[in-house]
Amino acid sequence: MKKPIIGISMGDPAGVGAEITVKALAKQEVNDFCQAVVIGDKAVMEQALHACKLDLGLNCIEKPSDGRFEPGIINLIDLENIDMQKLEMGKVQAMCGQAAFAYIKKSVELAMSHEIDAIATTPINKESLRAAKVDYIGHTEILGGLSGSRDPLTMFEVDEMRVFFLTRHLSLRDACDAVTKDRVLEYIQRCTKALKQLGVEGKMAVAGLNPHSGEHGLFGWEEVKIIAPAVEEAQKLGYDVVGPVGPDSVFHQALQGRYQAVLSLYHDQGHIATKTYDFERTIAITLDMPFLRTSVDHGTAFDIAGKGIVSEVSMVEALRLASKYAPKFQR
Repeated sequence: MKKPIIGISMGDPAGVGAEITVKALAKQEVNDFCQAVVIGDKAVMEQALHACKLDLGLNCIEKPSDGRFEPGIINLIDLENIDMQKLEMGKVQAMCGQAAFAYIKKSVELAMSHEIDAIATTPINKESLRAAKVDYIGHTEILGGLSGSRDPLTMFEVDEMRVFFLTRHLSLRDACDAVTKDRVLEYIQRCTKALKQLGVEGKMAVAGLNPHSGEHGLFGWEEVKIIAPAVEEAQKLGYDVVGPVGPDSVFHQALQGRYQAVLSLYHDQGHIATKTYDFERTIAITLDMPFLRTSVDHGTAFDIAGKGIVSEVSMVEALRLASKYAPKFQR
């Protein structure tokens, strides 16, 4: 079977994106399951190879179909947008924010034109984006805007646990206000559809919002007035979903196989559960777009950028999941 072509956006040049990319692509296992094309900057990639003490060749190409997919070669679409005299590793810089945005934009163009089968992203820095006056707060918002997707779904996968997020980058107070019956019902429907596209069948659980799911109003009424009615309506419509399930137990139960997915109601509820279980292998998957995107779920690691010591485990896993699910998105 033909291996999928995965586009890797290099991320913030002042961070560890280039280093985790070269380290991952040096592994034979990655070459066994995908054909990778990096969208980035040649000089930054050369610097990363030197920092990581890797002897790999850079093959600069115009389009993915020009790639030489063989051991020891990294295929690179070089946007040539970094001045190495000005680059400061581990620092917030407008130049880097603009460059990171350009890598994502090019990757989306390649995915939308079906020149690559999926995108695996490396970390960007929100402050660098702001310094560059990029009008998006993060990766998901950029991908949604560039692809014309109204509200992309974020799903984390680690081991056999899958976690969707009702809200993402909101304050906790605003996230609580965003938990409405209509929104919970809509997400149950959309998440179920996304799971089916991935080939995943089974029961979904909706996490509770309050301690012990509110204890019938003792610690809050959201479960009684909002979440349970949304779940009940979804069940009447034929969806295999239960909830609210206590947030202190639902993720463990998912790992045990009771649920195929969990709908987390706010950012940290699901992030803490997955990353505590296995930080390096928790992978973000963006769904409900015209293409698939996977990503490491760690940051730019400015404190160790340029030292060649960052772990590539998450990048390998992001590429593995991109390759696993990419065929489900082929038209």
